[in-house]
Amino acid sequence: MEKNFGTFMSQLRETNQTLGFFCDFDKISNNVENIKLSLCMLNSLIGTNDLRRSVETIWERDKTAFNILDILIAVRSNGQKKVLNANGECVVLDSFFESVDSVVEYLEDTGLAHILKEGRIKNLIDYVFGIETGLDSNARKNRSGHVMENMVSKIFDDNNITYRKEVYSKEWTDIKRVLGDDEKRFDFVIEAHQKTYLIEVNFYSGGGSKLNEVARAYTDIAPKVNSVPNFEFVWITDGIGWKDARTKLHEAYNIIPSIYNLTSISDFLKLIKE
Repeated sequence: MEKNFGTFMSQLRETNQTLGFFCDFDKISNNVENIKLSLCMLNSLIGTNDLRRSVETIWERDKTAFNILDILIAVRSNGQKKVLNANGECVVLDSFFESVDSVVEYLEDTGLAHILKEGRIKNLIDYVFGIETGLDSNARKNRSGHVMENMVSKIFDDNNITYRKEVYSKEWTDIKRVLGDDEKRFDFVIEAHQKTYLIEVNFYSGGGSKLNEVARAYTDIAPKVNSVPNFEFVWITDGIGWKDARTKLHEAYNIIPSIYNLTSISDFLKLIKE
């Protein structure tokens, strides 16, 4: 077991990121398209000599155009972001979009008024596209998991393995019974000749407490699933982040019979095809 675990650790990959990982331009484009009309109206603020009058003109035509002003400072408030106003009062950011006076206050106090008056921004559509690109980088942590799922999907497809994705534990009465009240969603399910494999997939390029939590959770789940006849829990994980959580992974490795990485997954494929 020690030798096998050492081999497992030596096989961990530094990254699973391709060039397409960094930005989801389809999502970015859709986000911009959804507010394009409002951005076009707000474009009239660029280069204005009378900010208040320009705000009033837009307000009279369609005051809802100002509801997207939060994105101009790279914030998605959704009515939740709290800030301090000029009087030191804690208010919701969106409250600045409820009158001409508050819109002007927002533009002045954020510094947008100066940027717009000076023409530092040439087109708000292009400007927001850049902001959305930056904000999309915050989604990379979640996207890393999807990249790993896609990689495993491709491996299954290339080997003609039939599988299902995102399947809930409630589908099987015995699995639901052993896992208790907590409903579990498995990334993949493979129904082979002799067993049904319930599979979790993840990739960690960096360390952190999350890894210990995941290893602990799967160490708890695996024996329960494996206690049900003809079912087996499988964990496919990779990434050098595990080097910082080596001890906890080692504990899991000794308890969970079926742990694979992107190198040793070939052993799992052979098992399925038997």
